[in-house]
Amino acid sequence: MTTPLRSTLDFLLHDWLRADALTPRERFADHSRETFDAVLDTCERIAREKYAPFNRLVDTEEPHTVTEPDGTLRVVLPQATYEARRAYAESGLLSAAQDYDVGGMQLPYTVEAAANSFFAVASISIGSNLLTAGNANLLMAHGTPKQKEVFALNEFNGRWAGTMCLSEPQAGSSLSDVATRAVPDGAGSESDALGPRYRLTGNKMWISSGDHELTENIVHLVLAKIPGPDGKLVPGVKGISLFIVPKRLVDEEGGLTGERNDVALAGLNHKLGWRGTTNTLLNFGEGRYPVRGGAGAIGYLVGKPGEGLRCMFHMMNEARIGIGMAATMLGLAGYYASLDYARERTQGRPIVSHAAGAAGKAAKDASAPPVRLIEHADIRRMLLAQKSYGEGALALNLYCARLVDEQHTGDAQAADEARLLLEVLTPIAKSWPSEWCLEANSLAIQIHGGYGYTRDFPVEQYWRDNRLNMIHEGTHGIQAMDLLGRKVVMEGGRGLQLLAGRVNATIQRAMEHPDLAAHANELARALAEVGAATKAAWATGEPAEALANAVPYMQAAGHMVLAWIWLDLAVAVLARGGAAAQATDAADAGRLGAMRYFFRYELPKIGAWLNVVRTRDMTCAEMPEDGF
Repeated sequence: MTTPLRSTLDFLLHDWLRADALTPRERFADHSRETFDAVLDTCERIAREKYAPFNRLVDTEEPHTVTEPDGTLRVVLPQATYEARRAYAESGLLSAAQDYDVGGMQLPYTVEAAANSFFAVASISIGSNLLTAGNANLLMAHGTPKQKEVFALNEFNGRWAGTMCLSEPQAGSSLSDVATRAVPDGAGSESDALGPRYRLTGNKMWISSGDHELTENIVHLVLAKIPGPDGKLVPGVKGISLFIVPKRLVDEEGGLTGERNDVALAGLNHKLGWRGTTNTLLNFGEGRYPVRGGAGAIGYLVGKPGEGLRCMFHMMNEARIGIGMAATMLGLAGYYASLDYARERTQGRPIVSHAAGAAGKAAKDASAPPVRLIEHADIRRMLLAQKSYGEGALALNLYCARLVDEQHTGDAQAADEARLLLEVLTPIAKSWPSEWCLEANSLAIQIHGGYGYTRDFPVEQYWRDNRLNMIHEGTHGIQAMDLLGRKVVMEGGRGLQLLAGRVNATIQRAMEHPDLAAHANELARALAEVGAATKAAWATGEPAEALANAVPYMQAAGHMVLAWIWLDLAVAVLARGGAAAQATDAADAGRLGAMRYFFRYELPKIGAWLNVVRTRDMTCAEMPEDGF
């Protein structure tokens, strides 16, 4: 039986994004609708068999440590985690978008992202695949040939896993305050085959999948600062460099040398959600595992000194879109669960017409049998909200994935436009789903009533898992400041202009359908309001004033973007069903209904958000501390 997710993906990939239009391009010439479907079939099966049955297990049997006789902390995970990870690695999806000559499938990233959604909806916290793929992709972009061969390829083939080590206990998201140090590792260190060799000392916090036994090695990508001639660290982010620090040392052919690097697990963080993934505090170079004559974790420089953050942003941007997708799929998982519950659970009786009751008063027929929850208007409101958030966010994230393919395989102009559109959309693609799909999970609990607040049903776990995503890979506030403070004004505002061009093109197509014309006009007004608020926020040129309400700006911009996505989806639905604004099947009717819901219930919210942006309201910024 086709799942709701599969039918949604088929519509988005083929009826909306026209993924098959990529196959004439040289890179994807061996692919077709049949190969795309085969990948989706395989991933859907693995997710159904190896992930979904164990989602509750990895939540209740969270990672813990045992102390070995030599004092080493070892992470213990359920056996199901190993089997799921092995099945994922054997599917080839870790390297699906890579070149044939490195073991990849040269699969469009659009299809890879869609395939990964099955695993996310089945169990978001099993495995470490997102970071491993992002780690390896970064090395393919910025590493030396030997670093690609030894580290990236062994991550793609599943032998090793990867991490991203940015945050530190004293710094959190403030990367300017990174204090991990890297010093050259003696004579000849600059000519090491694996890259200039350094010794690192410092502490990293909140490192997902930072330690486990799922793979034979873990490749840490670590941000650290190289001291200047005076021995002091360069202040700010300009002094940050990037290093490969493997858990176990390897030779230049990728073979394990038998040496444990000086990277120690200090402990696990015990989380509200995502409990199936280890989250660690790592100590680098404290001497717990002296290596090659002394303390200090051995690491290999990636790129040039001082350019670590630029390299790491390659992985961070990929991870941000991945987190947006994770939030989306948790929202959809809750929606599917609450939809099933609403169709099965009977409770309450319908409100009858005025003929049976006094005008202006709700009347019910107490003698009538209870009805299913889904027959109540308010339950349908909550279901429609979830559907509009989850399916809209999925479409947005797949649209971003399609831009990645365009950036890599389109002509020069199309590639440049895709690059700039991705710059603008990435903060929204990460943060909008993390806020509104969390709200979807809350609504899923509400539909379940008191049962939703118990562990007898999965919706409480989905909410807990999703609550991390507003923090994960850059908090909500950081993404908002990135959007308003940098992305919409970069290159003279050209990215925002490009986005406006795409939105206006959808508006023009929608105007050709009488039943969509009113929505098209509403979207045009919303687009104009976002543009005017952007200019007003920066009218004084004072960043403190412009960014005081960055989050309301991002909420409004995000809602405008999602309204655009929904209107574009509606145009695609009507293109399938002919000129009349009628759906050809129940799924299309659902899409049109979700679109109408979003325009009538959600888009009107942007006025209040933009009002404080436009007036540069300083209520929050100027609140005296003692007043709290």
